[in-house]
Amino acid sequence: MQILGYSTPLFPTVIASYSSGEVNFKRRLLAYFVLAIIGSFLLTISAKVQIPFYPVPMTMQTLVVLLIGMTYGPYLAAVTISLYIIQGVLGFPVFAGGGGITYIIGPTGGYIIGFLISATFLGLLASRGWGKTWKTTAISMIAGVFIIFLSGITWLSTYIGFEAAILKGFIPFIYADCLKIIIASFAMPTAWSFVDKILK
Repeated sequence: MQILGYSTPLFPTVIASYSSGEVNFKRRLLAYFVLAIIGSFLLTISAKVQIPFYPVPMTMQTLVVLLIGMTYGPYLAAVTISLYIIQGVLGFPVFAGGGGITYIIGPTGGYIIGFLISATFLGLLASRGWGKTWKTTAISMIAGVFIIFLSGITWLSTYIGFEAAILKGFIPFIYADCLKIIIASFAMPTAWSFVDKILK
């Protein structure tokens, strides 16, 4: 679906197809609200699926963040990740190691901020038609992972130094994140193919 020359991301495309017109504006808002809640819940669950590493645990959050960005679009992705972060700041145990403002300003805080930047950026790419082929999805996912690690390592290095941040906050996760990129690269085009069929 094209809107003002842009390609609508996956979930907004589905929602728009079933709630077009001004009469259904409230229905679309409700759908976006539900998606934001679901997204923040999935982020919380994915944070608990982890392999312990110090100082940064390996979780499935990266994959969920990338998929939220590509399927939600920039605005809904930003709202969803922000909702997740706000819940954590308020003390809800949504992060990999708990919750609270001290978690955000702690060693792993940069990764969480990176989630927000990455998802928003991928949402912008999705709004320009990226994510419908495995090639554009793979490039998007690589860029998204790069943003997360850039933010995370930059912040982590203020605690343990740049070299240690690379060794402990990047190297251990290369293979796992490559696998996540591969999964997402095939999942997105498959999802689009399914949506194209049901909307025809």
